[in-house]
Amino acid sequence: MQVRDFQVNDFLRDSWQKKPLMIRNMWTSWSNPLEPDELAGLACEDGVEARLVMQTSGTLAVEHGPFVETRFDKLGHEPWTLLVNAVDHHVPEVSALLNSFRFIPNWRIDDVMVSYAVDQGGVGPHFDQYDVFLIQGLGRRRWQVGAPCDDATELLPHDDLRLLAQFEPTQEWVLEPGDVLYVPPGLAHNGIAVGDDCMTYSIGFRAPSRNELIAGWAEHLVEQSDDGDRYADPALALQDNPGEITAEALDGLHAMLTEKLLDRRAFAHWFGQYNSAPKDPDIDWTPEVPVAAADLREMVPARSSLIRNPASRFAFVRESAQSVMLFVDGHCFACAGKTALFAERLCALDHITIASSDLRSQGTTTLIAALTNLGSVTIADEG
Repeated sequence: MQVRDFQVNDFLRDSWQKKPLMIRNMWTSWSNPLEPDELAGLACEDGVEARLVMQTSGTLAVEHGPFVETRFDKLGHEPWTLLVNAVDHHVPEVSALLNSFRFIPNWRIDDVMVSYAVDQGGVGPHFDQYDVFLIQGLGRRRWQVGAPCDDATELLPHDDLRLLAQFEPTQEWVLEPGDVLYVPPGLAHNGIAVGDDCMTYSIGFRAPSRNELIAGWAEHLVEQSDDGDRYADPALALQDNPGEITAEALDGLHAMLTEKLLDRRAFAHWFGQYNSAPKDPDIDWTPEVPVAAADLREMVPARSSLIRNPASRFAFVRESAQSVMLFVDGHCFACAGKTALFAERLCALDHITIASSDLRSQGTTTLIAALTNLGSVTIADEG
């Protein structure tokens, strides 16, 4: 689908993490990528995170999947909503929606959640800690936006939903198929289906908290550290008071800690693996028969593409003008020269053509084989 005249630079300057933006008819021709029955089928599968939110006498109750198929025939006439997370990992047509939002760095993209609701269905007023694009796929939905929220904002007691105790809308829109609403983090919002067969695609973005980063980085450092690396003071001098922790001792202890914490290259290496780790580590995408790099030239057709697994996460960190660290699904690959250029192409596009020169590079064939054996890419015959 081709995007209409959407001014990316204006959006990033004026709206991104600043204010909501309604984008009418974002695409020249909108086509809903997923049918309601297909979404319901996904919600019945093991390993797919799905929730059913039902309104009963003014309250919201939540059921967690996987569901049996007959569950959707017994929902009655009260408003309800089906929510399925990470649908882009299972449906390439949904994953393709992300191509229109590549002006946001790949490492920030989390997943595409898809919701289906009957008339008046919704999940109540709430706020998210991350940016979100809300794409209307089918039917109509009324979106209301309110005041900024934070950790001090009062919530209603609920085991499964973060519902606002008070919500006063300040802006309101009714979205038609192909419309998009951008909502920055921390802004109260509420979506209500207007009529049946209402489908919304929510593209959420990762926003690691300071606590997450500290905990993850520190845990990694502890795992990598040698317990024999201990404080030493060979130049110890007699103190006036043995009860004092001297400035010199504190400087040495602090240096032991900060030397590792402030290692930027090590942090980049850790963060790339941490951020690219699979959303669901239990899903196995590996092929039944491993591929050997030495066999690729004979295996790969003359015209072929490398297609990324929609569930895989690709990102890179530039180390020099000629080298990058490529991160894929929690793994790190050091790439240099032509292989680095190949890795950059692979991070920028969902699929790339494999050139004959790629297969003449040992580093590139080794990388292709490794990614194929992880299940992160597949080789397809373009002919």
